[in-house]
Amino acid sequence: MRTVVALGGNALTPGGEATIADQRERIAETADELRDLHEAGHDLVVTHGNGPQVGALLRQQEESDAPERPLDVLVAETQAQIGYLVQQALDERIDRRVASVVTQVEVDPDDSAFDEPSKPVGPYLSAEQASQRAFETAEVTTSEGETARRRVVPSPEPARVVEGERIDSLVADGAPVVCAGGGGVPVAVEAGDITGVEAVVDKDCTTRLVAERVDADVLVMATDVPCVYADFGTPEQTPIEEATAPELRERLAAGEFGEGSMEPKVRACLAFLDAGGERAVVAGADAVAAAVAGDAGTQIRPG
Repeated sequence: MRTVVALGGNALTPGGEATIADQRERIAETADELRDLHEAGHDLVVTHGNGPQVGALLRQQEESDAPERPLDVLVAETQAQIGYLVQQALDERIDRRVASVVTQVEVDPDDSAFDEPSKPVGPYLSAEQASQRAFETAEVTTSEGETARRRVVPSPEPARVVEGERIDSLVADGAPVVCAGGGGVPVAVEAGDITGVEAVVDKDCTTRLVAERVDADVLVMATDVPCVYADFGTPEQTPIEEATAPELRERLAAGEFGEGSMEPKVRACLAFLDAGGERAVVAGADAVAAAVAGDAGTQIRPG
């Protein structure tokens, strides 16, 4: 069975920015789950978020005199960083060498997202600080409920995983693969030439493309919450343990899921099932093996 597991950036880095030691500790917990899947016979592909890590690098650039690095390079840097940590943790636990692939994803330069940057990245800024920056910012609310401003960048739709064929061949050889970190490095492709693009790509959308490319049976969205909830954040909050694609599509259309949190995960799961996937799961990062076994998380089937 081929299983793709997407590790959320916040699930790997609880509380936002964290030290490498903190990240190693959290990744070790998740690696135990992935080891159990490998031992149960699953061919594994692991993707991951990178939001906190990219934010940390942007903050460092804000606070130092170091030469500024473009956003696509920062995405590549954090892919390599997290991929290395995940790869090393898995190498310690399984009997097959893990391959970590710095992954590019092709985007359309004419995507409407470039006309309306909307993805917040980097540190929070005061209104005065934002007015002194050369980049576009938007008003956001911090985790403490305060108003601030933050840089916003385009988030175009991924069209193709450039290294998709190589990733597929690695999986066919039986090697667990870590790839598509942070949604992949966004690139434009013209006449065979590849150029990095100042943008970020949604990790869940790219994970779905990876899952389709390797013909996965199961797609797992591992998050910092144990499942999908109805009425999340309200006194009526209840877990959704089983759902069909039509049921979740109705809830999605009704706006029940957070735009920047659960909504993209649900959309990716539905797209995977529409493309022929057998099952999609949303679960906590500490319950991935149980979720794949059907005993945890939100189990989503085609219906």
